[in-house]
Parts: sequence; C-alpha cells; structure tokens
Amino acid sequence: MRFSKLFAPTLKEAPSDAEIKSHEYLVRGAFIRKVTAGVFNYLPLGKRVLDKIWRIVKEEMDNIGAQEILMPIIQPAELWKMTGRWDDYGPTMMKLYDRHGREFTLGPTHEEVVTFLMKNELSSYKQLPVTVYQIANKYRDELRPRYGLLRGREFVMKDAYSFHSSWESLDEVYQDMRKAYKKIMERTSLRYLVIEAASGAIGGNQSHEFVSLAPIGESNVLYCEKCGYQASDERTPYKGEYEKVGMDEEEKELERVATPNVKTVEQVADFLGVDKKRIVKSLLYVGRKGMVMALIRGELEINEEKLKEVLKDQSLRMATPEEVLEKFGVPIGFIGPVGADDVYIVADHSVKYIKNAVVGGMKEDTHYINANLDRDFKVDEWADIRMLKEGDPCPVCGAPLKATKGIELGHVFKLGTKYSEAMKAYYMDEKGELKPFIMGCYGWGVSRTMAAIVEQYHDDKGIIWPLSVAPFTYIVTVVNMNKKEQVEAGEKIYKALLEAGEEVVIDDRQVTPGIKFNDADLIGFPIRITVGKALKEGKVEVKMRNSSERVKVDFEDEGKLVKVLKEMKESYKPKPKV
Repeated sequence: MRFSKLFAPTLKEAPSDAEIKSHEYLVRGAFIRKVTAGVFNYLPLGKRVLDKIWRIVKEEMDNIGAQEILMPIIQPAELWKMTGRWDDYGPTMMKLYDRHGREFTLGPTHEEVVTFLMKNELSSYKQLPVTVYQIANKYRDELRPRYGLLRGREFVMKDAYSFHSSWESLDEVYQDMRKAYKKIMERTSLRYLVIEAASGAIGGNQSHEFVSLAPIGESNVLYCEKCGYQASDERTPYKGEYEKVGMDEEEKELERVATPNVKTVEQVADFLGVDKKRIVKSLLYVGRKGMVMALIRGELEINEEKLKEVLKDQSLRMATPEEVLEKFGVPIGFIGPVGADDVYIVADHSVKYIKNAVVGGMKEDTHYINANLDRDFKVDEWADIRMLKEGDPCPVCGAPLKATKGIELGHVFKLGTKYSEAMKAYYMDEKGELKPFIMGCYGWGVSRTMAAIVEQYHDDKGIIWPLSVAPFTYIVTVVNMNKKEQVEAGEKIYKALLEAGEEVVIDDRQVTPGIKFNDADLIGFPIRITVGKALKEGKVEVKMRNSSERVKVDFEDEGKLVKVLKEMKESYKPKPKV
C-alpha cells in the first residue's frame, strides 16, 4: 500500500471527548471516526485491525468445533417477552416499531433468537451437543457512551451458544470455551485475568469474565495473593465478621431530630456528631413488583447486582426523586425504614448489628436517632448486598483482598434451562421424554479488543501494535521524495517485501520527514525502514516501534535486507504497560 493512496487522515490534536489513550490514538491515527456518541466508522487501518482480531476469534471458535451462523439484527419483541427480558433490559434496549405497530429491538444479544432457531431444528438427544456462533454488530442504548470503542451504542461482538442433553456435556464445552478465550488473549498479546463474575440479565448459575488489565477499565477485580481467588466486585461475597456497633448499649427512646439540608451520610454524621457506622443508609429501587427499600450500614455501598439476584429481578433500578416524593411525600435524602410499612425491605446483614441507629426521618429536614430493629422498623429479607473493596477479607481464606481494574472482553455463562423452559424448547431423550435443552452462552467483544490492546500497548507518541493485530508490519519511509536514489531504493525494498508476502506501506508522500516519522509512530507500524542520508553509505536505518534503537543495515541487495528484516520481525515483542 502506498501512503499517498492510503485513506489515513491522521490528526495532530486529540478529539475533545477523548478521555483515554485508546480513544485518542485510534481517532488521531485514522483508525476510527465518530458518527455520533457511541457510534463509529472504521477507516481502512481500523478495518484491517478489526479483521485480524475477527480472524483470531473465528479460528479459535472453529478449533473447538463451534459452527458459524448469522442471525438477524432486528428481533421481534414477543421472543423477549417469552423470557421476561423485554423488561429486564429496559432502557438499554434499542426498541422500534414497524409500520404495523409491531415491536422490535435491535439485538443487544441473541439468546432468544438462537433458542427459537434450535427449538424448531433440534428434536432428539442424538443431535446434541451443538455449538453455534456468529460475529456481528450489537446494539445497546448506553446512558452515557464514552471511552471510544469501550462503551458504545453499536459494537462488534462474537456470541456463541451451546445446546446439550446433560450438565456434563455443557461443562465440557464451557471448559473448551475457557481454553479458547485464553488463546485469544494470548494471540492478541494481552495481559489478563479470568475471574468469577455476576451473570446479570443474561442469567445462569455460573459465569466467568476474561478481563484485560487496564487502569481505566470499568470491571473492578478483587483478588487474593494468598490463595489465588479472583472475582469481580459484583460477584465477591462477604464472609467476614460483622462489626457490632453499639450492641452493648441499652435501647434508647426513638427520637426525631431536625437536620435541615442534611441528606448524605457524610453530612448526617458531621451534623449529629456520630460515626457513619451508626447510620443506616436507605436506598429505594423500583422493580417488577413495585418499590423496594434496601438498607446497609452508612459507610458501606450496596452491590446492585447482588440485590437484583436476591430479588430475582434484573429490571431493578434506582427510584427517581419524583417517584420517591410521590410514594412517601418526602424528599429522597430523608427516607428511612421507620414507618415504611408498605414497602418491601431488604437489608444487608451489617444492619443486624447496629443498636440505636440513625435513619431517615420520613419527613423533610429530619432524621430519627435511636432507631432499633424489630422495635422501630422491620426487615422482610436479610441478604449479603454489600459491595466489597480492597482490604476486605477473601471469601476463601480470609486474607485481605487486593483490587485492580480491567476491561471485560469475554464472558462465558452456564445458562442451564432458563431460556429453553421459558420458550418451550425441548428435545426427546433416550426414554422418549421431552426435556428442555441445557444451554451455555459465550460472548467476546471484538471491537472492544482493539481498544483494550491500545490501552496496554502505547507510549506518548502513539500506538505500539503487537504483530498479530498490526494493520501493516513494515513501513518504508522515503525521507526525501525529490531524491531519485532514495525513491528508487525505497521502491526496491517495498517491492521485495511485497514479493516476500509481507504487509508493508511505503511512505511516498510529499511531506516533511517529521510528519512521516510522527505518523509512523502514531499509527504504530512495528518496523520502520528509513531510506535517507545513510543511503550514501549503502545502508538504510531500521527501527522497531517498541525501541528507541536505530540500526543501520547494509543495502547491498534487497533479498538480503528482507532476510534481516524478517529476523527483526521475529524478535519484535513489545511489552504491555500493565
């Protein structure tokens, strides 16, 4: 490819909405261009990288016997209503109507569609197991699209689905998928963790995330250096002791006190001069069965994924201030469990061990002090709904947990019979009895992988692509296009590399050397061959993107040079930043 013909409009300045390096460099390096928030065009360089990631994912799926299909992007609402997920996904779904008023969604995932497909095609245990996959666009109406390709409204994903007649068969494919995902991570040169994860709206009784390490990642990972435990903070259970707050005190008389303009836990603690641990924080949620109040000790945070799992309601969301005011006639900052008799209350176990607590006064600008469980308020259900953090005890061995961040790229789920039972998808077993398919599903963020790689492989000049995903391996930089000897030498090297089957660009633009060098670094070509002043000595200068060292190589004949360049290619192994 000639740079003069390559559609690669690089930019000197970062886009104004770029918060992370992958977003900045992928835009500046002419890999992607924004259409609107969370929606991008892929330019030729970006499409080449995307295709290489796509190919790696496809090869690893094919290697474990998964078969490629292609399912429709547009999906009828009735399939989603059969499983109850039309409400679970809520505003995240891109919903639309056809001219006849029928409801559809642009597919955020394809569990319903693939179950409908197999329901009508598989009838006997003899046809099982079957694993199918597709690589296609997905659509989710993110509330706040950000971070470039990491949180978008449209993205490329590989989703695979397996159908089984036994749990043992499901586990075999589940483990094959885990191995395949590890190979994808290794082939894309990513540092990663495999962690226990929450299943969320997908469902199932077991799931694991494959997380690419990155300080800007939105997956919070907790791990134990002592026993090796690894899980997302949404999944990690609390199995430590519960601190007793005031439990040796006598119960005092409940009293409502004035707390003007004091709403947050911090404000209440300062105003009343009490420890945050003595405060019971009350948060209101709305779900399928109405409003739910969740209670937790003041300095702790509620784990909403745990709460959804406790209530078996993935549609659960935080109540709006308007909904709270309409329900109780009280602003949201003064809500509490005392007098909240007509709302279902779920409390974290930490609340059991607080005596004479401070809670919302259920009246504007007031709080109750000396509120006590059973006497002053009730709890309908006790559960672990606590979000763990670094320093909390490991649920396996009790050692202090460590925390890190990462980007979720892969997620594998054991779905069981959630979808097959809901959609009446059955097969005939050996005894002639109808049984629901046992299912698994397995997702991989193809477009996300591109951003994750850049997050691990970059410097202050631009991207440092690993070879397996680099858009091109070599760039031949002709310093001065007005010097015939440089042009001729550059053309010889370029053609020799092409004939050797290498992916190469020749920078034949009539621009300054500085622009050529800066673009080469920004785009991230692994190996740059500079044809310039050294040509007078019969040499060209070779530099690998991951090194500042420049090596002069004899230009006696292009065949020998190509051999040297291939040897350098084999030694090119950039190191991730994490």
